[in-house]
Amino acid sequence: MLSTARITWLAIGFFSLALGGAGILLPLLPTTPFVLVAAVAFAKSSDRLHQWLLAHNLFGPLIANWRRNGAISRPTKVASVLSMIAILVVSLLLAVPTLVIVVQALVLGACAVFVLSRPVPPDH
Repeated sequence: MLSTARITWLAIGFFSLALGGAGILLPLLPTTPFVLVAAVAFAKSSDRLHQWLLAHNLFGPLIANWRRNGAISRPTKVASVLSMIAILVVSLLLAVPTLVIVVQALVLGACAVFVLSRPVPPDH
């Protein structure tokens, strides 16, 4: 029987992987952070799912770059920052309350600084 903790980690893993997969098609949803969360969650809940994710053709390299070098590829950086900018632009166009835009700008700005401060993998 599965423990509550294992079920919780599995749920987090599947939810994060679903969001990461959706991020491939939806420009405003980042893929890499969700895939990294899924990798951690699966490592804590299912060795089989964790190994599958590490060996995956699309998601595996994202995880490997992060593990080896704490690195984010240049195309991923560009997509991430452009997505963050797009979110702010959409919020402005929709006349979202100023407080929400300020909070978005602060959070997304911090995220952009983090993403841009990570090294590019050596093979890029």
